[in-house]
Amino acid sequence: MLEEAKLLDDDYDADGRRTWGTSIELDGVTYATSLFWQPLQNKDDPFTEVGEASEGVMEGADLFCIKQGKAPQFGICASKEGYKSGQNVAAVTLATAMADRSSFVAVFKVSNGWWYTCIRNDIILSDGDMLFLNEQEAKDQFLSMLAVPDWGRKIAPPEWGIEETEYPDLQKIMAQGMRAKLQKIKALRGTKLMLVIAISAIVGLWLLSSIINGIFLAPPKRPIIAPIAPKIPQKVELPPEPKPWEKLSDPEQIMRNCYKATQDVISIMPPGWVIGNISCTTGGLTTSWTRQVGRISWIEKALDVSGVTFSGRSLSDDGNNMIASVPLDKIRQISSPPLKTDIDLKNTLNNLFQSIGQTVTLSSFSYTSPQQNVYRSVKFKFTSTHNPIVWSELLTKFSGLEITMIRYNTGARTWEYEGAIYVL
Repeated sequence: MLEEAKLLDDDYDADGRRTWGTSIELDGVTYATSLFWQPLQNKDDPFTEVGEASEGVMEGADLFCIKQGKAPQFGICASKEGYKSGQNVAAVTLATAMADRSSFVAVFKVSNGWWYTCIRNDIILSDGDMLFLNEQEAKDQFLSMLAVPDWGRKIAPPEWGIEETEYPDLQKIMAQGMRAKLQKIKALRGTKLMLVIAISAIVGLWLLSSIINGIFLAPPKRPIIAPIAPKIPQKVELPPEPKPWEKLSDPEQIMRNCYKATQDVISIMPPGWVIGNISCTTGGLTTSWTRQVGRISWIEKALDVSGVTFSGRSLSDDGNNMIASVPLDKIRQISSPPLKTDIDLKNTLNNLFQSIGQTVTLSSFSYTSPQQNVYRSVKFKFTSTHNPIVWSELLTKFSGLEITMIRYNTGARTWEYEGAIYVL
Protein backbone atom coordinates (compact mmCIF):
# COMPACT_ATOMS: atom_id res chain seq x y z
CA MET A 1 0.00 0.00 0.00
CA LEU A 2 2.77 2.41 0.85
CA GLU A 3 4.31 1.89 -2.57
CA GLU A 4 1.13 3.21 -4.19
CA ALA A 5 0.87 6.43 -2.17
CA LYS A 6 1.62 9.79 -3.74
CA LEU A 7 4.25 10.94 -1.23
CA LEU A 8 7.06 8.66 -2.34
CA ASP A 9 10.56 9.51 -3.55
CA ASP A 10 9.69 8.11 -7.01
CA ASP A 11 7.23 11.00 -7.47
CA TYR A 12 10.06 13.56 -7.41
CA ASP A 13 12.98 14.05 -9.78
CA ALA A 14 16.64 14.17 -8.83
CA ASP A 15 16.39 17.89 -8.01
CA GLY A 16 13.42 17.37 -5.69
CA ARG A 17 10.84 18.74 -8.13
CA ARG A 18 7.46 17.03 -8.13
CA THR A 19 6.65 15.10 -11.32
CA TRP A 20 2.87 15.36 -10.89
CA GLY A 21 0.34 18.16 -10.47
CA THR A 22 -2.38 18.72 -7.90
CA SER A 23 -5.09 20.60 -9.79
CA ILE A 24 -6.60 21.49 -13.15
CA GLU A 25 -8.82 24.42 -14.13
CA LEU A 26 -11.84 24.01 -16.40
CA ASP A 27 -14.29 26.76 -17.29
CA GLY A 28 -13.14 28.84 -14.31
CA VAL A 29 -13.48 25.98 -11.81
CA THR A 30 -10.43 24.50 -10.05
CA TYR A 31 -10.47 20.72 -9.52
CA ALA A 32 -8.10 18.75 -7.28
CA THR A 33 -6.34 15.81 -8.94
CA SER A 34 -3.80 13.12 -8.01
CA LEU A 35 -5.61 11.93 -4.88
CA PHE A 36 -4.82 8.51 -3.42
CA TRP A 37 -8.01 6.41 -3.53
CA GLN A 38 -9.08 3.56 -1.25
CA PRO A 39 -12.33 1.55 -0.85
CA LEU A 40 -14.68 2.76 1.89
CA GLN A 41 -15.98 -0.04 4.14
CA ASN A 42 -18.23 1.94 6.51
CA LYS A 43 -20.33 4.57 4.70
CA ASP A 44 -22.11 5.61 7.93
CA ASP A 45 -18.87 6.53 9.73
CA PRO A 46 -16.06 7.08 7.21
CA PHE A 47 -13.94 9.29 9.48
CA THR A 48 -12.32 6.38 11.33
CA GLU A 49 -11.11 4.75 8.10
CA VAL A 50 -9.93 8.05 6.67
CA GLY A 51 -8.05 8.88 9.87
CA GLU A 52 -6.31 5.50 9.92
CA ALA A 53 -5.27 5.89 6.27
CA SER A 54 -3.81 9.34 6.96
CA GLU A 55 -1.66 7.84 9.72
CA GLY A 56 -0.62 4.66 7.92
CA VAL A 57 -1.11 4.30 4.16
CA MET A 58 -0.38 7.95 3.39
CA GLU A 59 1.21 9.55 6.41
CA GLY A 60 0.79 13.31 6.47
CA ALA A 61 -2.51 13.43 4.58
CA ASP A 62 -4.90 15.97 6.12
CA LEU A 63 -7.63 16.34 3.47
CA PHE A 64 -10.12 13.82 2.08
CA CYS A 65 -13.11 13.38 -0.20
CA ILE A 66 -15.87 10.74 -0.35
CA LYS A 67 -17.07 9.15 -3.62
CA GLN A 68 -20.56 7.71 -3.20
CA GLY A 69 -22.20 5.13 -5.47
CA LYS A 70 -22.17 1.36 -5.92
CA ALA A 71 -18.51 1.20 -4.89
CA PRO A 72 -17.93 3.89 -2.20
CA GLN A 73 -14.37 5.18 -1.89
CA PHE A 74 -12.40 7.90 -0.17
CA GLY A 75 -9.48 9.86 -1.57
CA ILE A 76 -6.82 11.50 0.59
CA CYS A 77 -4.13 14.11 0.01
CA ALA A 78 -1.87 16.55 1.89
CA SER A 79 -2.38 20.30 2.00
CA LYS A 80 1.39 20.80 2.07
CA GLU A 81 1.42 19.63 -1.55
CA GLY A 82 -0.85 22.53 -2.57
CA TYR A 83 -4.34 21.12 -1.95
CA LYS A 84 -6.97 23.32 -0.26
CA SER A 85 -10.04 22.49 1.78
CA GLY A 86 -13.20 23.16 -0.24
CA GLN A 87 -11.61 22.34 -3.62
CA ASN A 88 -13.72 20.34 -6.05
CA VAL A 89 -12.38 16.84 -6.75
CA ALA A 90 -11.95 16.05 -10.45
CA ALA A 91 -12.10 12.23 -10.30
CA VAL A 92 -15.49 12.20 -8.55
CA THR A 93 -17.03 14.64 -11.04
CA LEU A 94 -15.73 12.63 -14.00
CA ALA A 95 -16.80 9.28 -12.51
CA THR A 96 -20.36 10.49 -11.93
CA ALA A 97 -20.56 12.13 -15.35
CA MET A 98 -19.54 8.86 -17.03
CA ALA A 99 -21.44 6.55 -14.68
CA ASP A 100 -23.03 4.78 -17.67
CA ARG A 101 -19.68 3.01 -18.19
CA SER A 102 -18.40 1.02 -15.22
CA SER A 103 -14.89 0.81 -16.69
CA PHE A 104 -12.91 3.35 -18.69
CA VAL A 105 -9.33 4.58 -19.09
CA ALA A 106 -8.64 8.13 -20.20
CA VAL A 107 -5.99 10.80 -20.66
CA PHE A 108 -7.12 14.41 -21.16
CA LYS A 109 -4.68 17.10 -22.25
CA VAL A 110 -5.15 20.11 -19.95
CA SER A 111 -3.40 23.46 -19.71
CA ASN A 112 -0.80 22.27 -17.17
CA GLY A 113 -0.28 18.61 -18.13
CA TRP A 114 -2.00 15.35 -18.99
CA TRP A 115 -4.70 14.08 -16.62
CA TYR A 116 -4.81 10.26 -16.47
CA THR A 117 -7.93 8.60 -15.02
CA CYS A 118 -8.65 4.88 -14.74
CA ILE A 119 -11.88 3.44 -13.33
CA ARG A 120 -12.50 -0.33 -13.24
CA ASN A 121 -15.85 -1.77 -12.16
CA ASP A 122 -16.89 1.65 -10.74
CA ILE A 123 -13.67 1.80 -8.66
CA ILE A 124 -11.07 4.53 -9.10
CA LEU A 125 -7.77 2.63 -9.04
CA SER A 126 -5.34 3.73 -6.34
CA ASP A 127 -3.06 5.16 -9.06
CA GLY A 128 -5.96 5.96 -11.41
CA ASP A 129 -6.11 9.72 -10.74
CA MET A 130 -2.83 11.37 -11.73
CA LEU A 131 -1.96 14.69 -13.37
CA PHE A 132 1.29 13.96 -15.23
CA LEU A 133 3.56 16.90 -16.07
CA ASN A 134 5.43 14.78 -18.64
CA GLU A 135 3.50 13.67 -21.74
CA GLN A 136 5.51 10.49 -22.26
CA GLU A 137 4.84 9.29 -18.71
CA ALA A 138 1.10 9.80 -19.23
CA LYS A 139 1.22 7.95 -22.55
CA ASP A 140 3.21 5.06 -21.07
CA GLN A 141 0.70 4.68 -18.24
CA PHE A 142 -2.21 4.74 -20.70
CA LEU A 143 -0.62 2.19 -23.05
CA SER A 144 0.16 -0.16 -20.17
CA MET A 145 -3.56 -0.33 -19.36
CA LEU A 146 -4.57 -1.10 -22.96
CA ALA A 147 -3.39 -4.67 -22.40
CA VAL A 148 -6.38 -5.04 -20.09
CA PRO A 149 -9.53 -6.10 -22.02
CA ASP A 150 -13.17 -4.96 -21.81
CA TRP A 151 -12.82 -1.19 -21.43
CA GLY A 152 -16.16 0.61 -21.81
CA ARG A 153 -14.39 3.67 -23.22
CA LYS A 154 -10.81 4.46 -24.17
CA ILE A 155 -10.01 8.18 -24.33
CA ALA A 156 -6.70 9.65 -25.50
CA PRO A 157 -5.44 12.80 -27.29
CA PRO A 158 -5.90 12.38 -31.06
CA GLU A 159 -2.27 13.35 -31.76
CA TRP A 160 -1.17 10.11 -30.09
CA GLY A 161 -2.73 8.18 -32.98
CA ILE A 162 -3.90 5.25 -30.82
CA GLU A 163 -6.50 3.05 -32.49
CA GLU A 164 -10.01 2.61 -31.03
CA THR A 165 -9.74 5.72 -28.86
CA GLU A 166 -12.00 8.77 -28.75
CA TYR A 167 -11.51 12.28 -27.40
CA PRO A 168 -14.68 14.00 -26.13
CA ASP A 169 -14.80 17.56 -24.76
CA LEU A 170 -13.69 17.38 -21.10
CA GLN A 171 -15.48 20.60 -20.10
CA LYS A 172 -18.82 19.30 -21.38
CA ILE A 173 -18.36 15.99 -19.55
CA MET A 174 -17.40 17.64 -16.24
CA ALA A 175 -20.43 19.94 -16.47
CA GLN A 176 -22.63 16.83 -16.21
CA GLY A 177 -20.99 15.37 -13.11
CA MET A 178 -21.63 15.86 -9.39
CA ARG A 179 -19.42 18.14 -7.30
CA ALA A 180 -17.55 16.76 -4.30
CA LYS A 181 -15.18 18.86 -2.19
CA LEU A 182 -12.08 18.25 -0.08
CA GLN A 183 -12.63 18.27 3.68
CA LYS A 184 -10.26 18.43 6.62
CA ILE A 185 -9.59 15.01 8.14
CA LYS A 186 -9.16 16.35 11.68
CA ALA A 187 -12.13 18.72 11.52
CA LEU A 188 -14.27 18.87 14.70
CA ARG A 189 -17.66 17.15 14.55
CA GLY A 190 -20.60 16.36 16.85
CA THR A 191 -20.43 17.47 20.49
CA LYS A 192 -16.91 18.87 20.16
CA LEU A 193 -18.02 21.04 17.25
CA MET A 194 -20.97 22.46 19.21
CA LEU A 195 -18.71 23.21 22.19
CA VAL A 196 -16.24 25.07 19.97
CA ILE A 197 -19.10 27.05 18.39
CA ALA A 198 -20.42 28.07 21.81
CA ILE A 199 -16.98 29.18 23.03
CA SER A 200 -16.38 31.05 19.77
CA ALA A 201 -19.71 32.86 20.15
CA ILE A 202 -18.81 34.03 23.67
CA VAL A 203 -15.38 35.23 22.55
CA GLY A 204 -16.98 36.93 19.54
CA LEU A 205 -19.43 38.87 21.74
CA TRP A 206 -16.59 40.02 24.00
CA LEU A 207 -14.56 41.19 21.00
CA LEU A 208 -17.58 43.01 19.55
CA SER A 209 -18.16 44.79 22.88
CA SER A 210 -14.50 45.81 23.05
CA ILE A 211 -14.59 47.17 19.48
CA ILE A 212 -17.74 49.24 20.16
CA ASN A 213 -16.22 50.74 23.32
CA GLY A 214 -13.04 51.50 21.48
CA ILE A 215 -14.84 53.24 18.63
CA PHE A 216 -17.44 55.31 20.52
CA LEU A 217 -15.80 55.94 23.90
CA ALA A 218 -12.10 56.34 23.09
CA PRO A 219 -10.83 59.86 22.17
CA PRO A 220 -10.18 60.36 18.47
CA LYS A 221 -6.61 59.89 17.33
CA ARG A 222 -4.86 62.13 14.87
CA PRO A 223 -3.90 60.27 11.74
CA ILE A 224 -0.24 59.62 11.14
CA ILE A 225 0.73 60.09 7.53
CA ALA A 226 3.89 58.33 6.49
CA PRO A 227 5.44 58.19 3.03
CA ILE A 228 4.85 54.95 1.16
CA ALA A 229 7.90 53.49 -0.48
CA PRO A 230 7.28 52.60 -4.13
CA LYS A 231 7.23 48.90 -4.91
CA ILE A 232 10.07 47.80 -7.12
CA PRO A 233 9.21 44.69 -9.15
CA GLN A 234 11.81 42.01 -8.76
CA LYS A 235 12.90 40.05 -11.76
CA VAL A 236 12.23 36.35 -11.30
CA GLU A 237 14.97 34.19 -12.74
CA LEU A 238 13.88 30.75 -13.79
CA PRO A 239 16.18 27.89 -12.80
CA PRO A 240 17.95 26.15 -15.68
CA GLU A 241 15.67 23.55 -17.27
CA PRO A 242 16.89 19.95 -16.89
CA LYS A 243 17.30 18.23 -20.23
CA PRO A 244 15.23 15.05 -20.69
CA TRP A 245 18.28 12.86 -21.24
CA GLU A 246 19.80 13.96 -17.93
CA LYS A 247 17.31 11.78 -16.05
CA LEU A 248 16.49 8.64 -18.03
CA SER A 249 15.41 5.31 -16.61
CA ASP A 250 18.29 2.90 -17.22
CA PRO A 251 17.20 1.04 -20.42
CA GLU A 252 19.28 -2.03 -19.57
CA GLN A 253 17.54 -2.41 -16.20
CA ILE A 254 14.12 -1.88 -17.78
CA MET A 255 14.72 -4.65 -20.32
CA ARG A 256 16.13 -7.08 -17.76
CA ASN A 257 13.45 -6.40 -15.16
CA CYS A 258 10.70 -6.64 -17.76
CA TYR A 259 12.02 -9.98 -19.04
CA LYS A 260 12.22 -11.38 -15.50
CA ALA A 261 8.69 -10.23 -14.63
CA THR A 262 7.37 -11.69 -17.89
CA GLN A 263 8.95 -15.07 -17.16
CA ASP A 264 7.41 -14.99 -13.67
CA VAL A 265 3.82 -14.45 -14.86
CA ILE A 266 4.11 -16.88 -17.77
CA SER A 267 5.02 -19.63 -15.31
CA ILE A 268 1.62 -19.17 -13.61
CA MET A 269 -0.74 -21.69 -15.26
CA PRO A 270 -4.19 -21.77 -13.60
CA PRO A 271 -6.25 -24.81 -14.74
CA GLY A 272 -8.82 -23.78 -17.33
CA TRP A 273 -7.41 -20.23 -17.76
CA VAL A 274 -5.23 -18.90 -20.62
CA ILE A 275 -2.83 -15.97 -20.26
CA GLY A 276 -3.12 -13.08 -22.71
CA ASN A 277 -0.55 -10.63 -24.07
CA ILE A 278 1.83 -8.86 -21.66
CA SER A 279 2.73 -5.15 -21.60
CA CYS A 280 5.65 -3.70 -19.68
CA THR A 281 6.76 -0.11 -18.93
CA THR A 282 8.77 1.57 -16.19
CA GLY A 283 5.51 1.67 -14.24
CA GLY A 284 5.22 -2.12 -14.13
CA LEU A 285 3.87 -5.15 -15.99
CA THR A 286 0.22 -5.71 -16.92
CA THR A 287 -1.43 -8.89 -18.22
CA SER A 288 -4.69 -10.83 -18.04
CA TRP A 289 -6.03 -14.38 -18.00
CA THR A 290 -9.19 -15.53 -19.85
CA ARG A 291 -11.37 -18.32 -18.52
CA GLN A 292 -12.08 -21.30 -20.77
CA VAL A 293 -13.36 -24.08 -18.50
CA GLY A 294 -11.91 -23.02 -15.15
CA ARG A 295 -13.33 -21.31 -12.08
CA ILE A 296 -12.49 -18.07 -10.30
CA SER A 297 -11.25 -19.90 -7.21
CA TRP A 298 -8.69 -21.79 -9.32
CA ILE A 299 -6.98 -18.70 -10.71
CA GLU A 300 -7.10 -16.90 -7.36
CA LYS A 301 -5.31 -19.80 -5.72
CA ALA A 302 -2.76 -20.01 -8.57
CA LEU A 303 -1.89 -16.32 -8.16
CA ASP A 304 -1.77 -16.57 -4.37
CA VAL A 305 0.75 -19.45 -4.35
CA SER A 306 2.83 -18.22 -7.34
CA GLY A 307 5.28 -16.25 -5.21
CA VAL A 308 4.77 -13.22 -7.47
CA THR A 309 3.99 -9.87 -5.81
CA PHE A 310 1.02 -8.19 -7.49
CA SER A 311 0.30 -4.46 -7.20
CA GLY A 312 -3.27 -4.98 -8.36
CA ARG A 313 -5.78 -7.70 -9.34
CA SER A 314 -9.28 -7.28 -10.76
CA LEU A 315 -12.00 -9.54 -12.20
CA SER A 316 -14.24 -8.46 -15.09
CA ASP A 317 -17.97 -8.07 -14.49
CA ASP A 318 -18.75 -11.47 -16.07
CA GLY A 319 -16.00 -13.25 -14.10
CA ASN A 320 -14.25 -14.46 -17.26
CA ASN A 321 -11.17 -12.19 -17.20
CA MET A 322 -8.62 -11.68 -14.46
CA ILE A 323 -6.44 -8.57 -14.84
CA ALA A 324 -3.22 -8.29 -12.87
CA SER A 325 -0.31 -5.88 -12.60
CA VAL A 326 3.18 -6.59 -11.26
CA PRO A 327 5.64 -3.89 -10.07
CA LEU A 328 9.18 -3.95 -11.46
CA ASP A 329 12.28 -3.78 -9.30
CA LYS A 330 13.46 -0.21 -8.71
CA ILE A 331 15.16 1.25 -11.79
CA ARG A 332 17.99 3.75 -11.39
CA GLN A 333 18.15 7.09 -13.20
CA ILE A 334 21.08 7.81 -15.53
CA SER A 335 22.35 10.68 -17.65
CA SER A 336 22.76 9.71 -21.30
CA PRO A 337 23.25 12.73 -23.62
CA PRO A 338 22.72 12.40 -27.41
CA LEU A 339 25.75 11.95 -29.65
CA LYS A 340 24.31 11.88 -33.19
CA THR A 341 22.16 14.07 -35.40
CA ASP A 342 18.78 12.91 -36.66
CA ILE A 343 20.06 11.85 -40.11
CA ASP A 344 23.22 10.16 -38.80
CA LEU A 345 21.27 8.18 -36.23
CA LYS A 346 18.66 7.01 -38.76
CA ASN A 347 21.39 5.88 -41.16
CA THR A 348 23.22 4.04 -38.37
CA LEU A 349 20.04 2.30 -37.14
CA ASN A 350 18.91 1.31 -40.63
CA ASN A 351 22.35 -0.07 -41.40
CA LEU A 352 22.39 -2.06 -38.15
CA PHE A 353 18.94 -3.58 -38.63
CA GLN A 354 19.61 -4.35 -42.30
CA SER A 355 22.79 -6.20 -41.37
CA ILE A 356 20.84 -8.60 -39.13
CA GLY A 357 17.80 -8.89 -41.39
CA GLN A 358 15.44 -7.17 -38.97
CA THR A 359 12.65 -4.78 -40.02
CA VAL A 360 12.38 -1.54 -38.03
CA THR A 361 10.12 1.53 -38.21
CA LEU A 362 11.78 4.91 -37.56
CA SER A 363 10.21 8.37 -37.22
CA SER A 364 11.44 11.81 -36.19
CA PHE A 365 9.84 13.43 -33.14
CA SER A 366 10.20 16.77 -31.38
CA TYR A 367 8.46 18.64 -28.59
CA THR A 368 8.74 22.11 -27.05
CA SER A 369 9.30 22.38 -23.30
CA PRO A 370 7.57 24.95 -21.01
CA GLN A 371 10.71 27.11 -21.30
CA GLN A 372 10.44 26.94 -25.12
CA ASN A 373 13.37 24.58 -25.61
CA VAL A 374 12.99 22.10 -28.48
CA TYR A 375 14.11 18.50 -27.91
CA ARG A 376 14.37 16.02 -30.78
CA SER A 377 14.52 12.26 -30.92
CA VAL A 378 14.13 9.32 -33.30
CA LYS A 379 11.36 6.93 -32.32
CA PHE A 380 11.72 3.24 -33.19
CA LYS A 381 9.40 0.24 -33.22
CA PHE A 382 10.04 -3.36 -34.22
CA THR A 383 8.89 -6.93 -33.55
CA SER A 384 11.32 -9.78 -32.92
CA THR A 385 11.44 -13.37 -31.71
CA HIS A 386 14.45 -12.49 -29.53
CA ASN A 387 13.89 -11.56 -25.88
CA PRO A 388 14.94 -8.25 -24.21
CA ILE A 389 18.20 -9.70 -22.85
CA VAL A 390 19.42 -10.28 -26.42
CA TRP A 391 18.37 -6.83 -27.64
CA SER A 392 19.75 -5.07 -24.58
CA GLU A 393 23.35 -5.57 -25.76
CA LEU A 394 22.57 -3.94 -29.13
CA LEU A 395 20.28 -1.08 -28.15
CA THR A 396 22.20 0.14 -25.09
CA LYS A 397 25.14 1.03 -27.36
CA PHE A 398 23.21 4.17 -28.33
CA SER A 399 23.46 7.13 -25.96
CA GLY A 400 20.19 8.92 -25.21
CA LEU A 401 18.19 5.66 -25.39
CA GLU A 402 14.74 5.52 -23.77
CA ILE A 403 12.64 2.32 -23.68
CA THR A 404 8.94 3.25 -23.49
CA MET A 405 7.15 -0.08 -24.04
CA ILE A 406 7.84 -3.81 -24.33
CA ARG A 407 5.00 -6.16 -25.30
CA TYR A 408 5.08 -9.95 -25.38
CA ASN A 409 2.62 -11.76 -27.66
CA THR A 410 2.03 -15.04 -25.83
CA GLY A 411 0.36 -16.65 -28.85
CA ALA A 412 2.99 -15.81 -31.46
CA ARG A 413 5.80 -15.77 -28.87
CA THR A 414 7.17 -12.53 -30.24
CA TRP A 415 8.41 -9.35 -28.55
CA GLU A 416 7.46 -5.84 -29.64
CA TYR A 417 9.79 -3.00 -28.69
CA GLU A 418 9.06 0.75 -28.67
CA GLY A 419 11.39 3.53 -27.66
CA ALA A 420 13.25 6.67 -28.67
CA ILE A 421 16.82 7.92 -28.95
CA TYR A 422 17.54 11.61 -28.39
CA VAL A 423 19.49 13.44 -31.11
CA LEU A 424 21.52 16.64 -31.34
